[in-house]
Amino acid sequence: MGRAPTETNVFTAIACPTRRALLDALVRGESNVSDLVAALDVTQSAVSQQLTILKSAGLVEERAEGRFRYYSLRIEPLTEVDDWLDRYRAYINRQLDALGDVLDAMPDEDGPNAQTPANDKPPRSKHDPSRNRKR
Repeated sequence: MGRAPTETNVFTAIACPTRRALLDALVRGESNVSDLVAALDVTQSAVSQQLTILKSAGLVEERAEGRFRYYSLRIEPLTEVDDWLDRYRAYINRQLDALGDVLDAMPDEDGPNAQTPANDKPPRSKHDPSRNRKR
């Protein structure tokens, strides 16, 4: 006996790699199930099941044309995820700013008085066994 579809939130919907792959495929444009099956190399049943969940979360729209169903991406629900991520972007930016302050306060090792060796290789000593090899 099949389960009735329930309301799915956006975070639950994007938690599954197969559903994310479906969204990635739908970014390129409207597709039917057969095209999505071919693009993802998964079964028709799995694609249909995952599309039902994406529709429940409001991430996918379905349109009927003859005996085919076409699916397209609805980006609006992803704004909820983007809003949630904004808090972390602000945190990361604060951390990067703090790191930049520390780096700016450090003395510059490549300044005008820095010495760079003319030759990166150290000179060979007389006792270096590789010097005595025949060439």
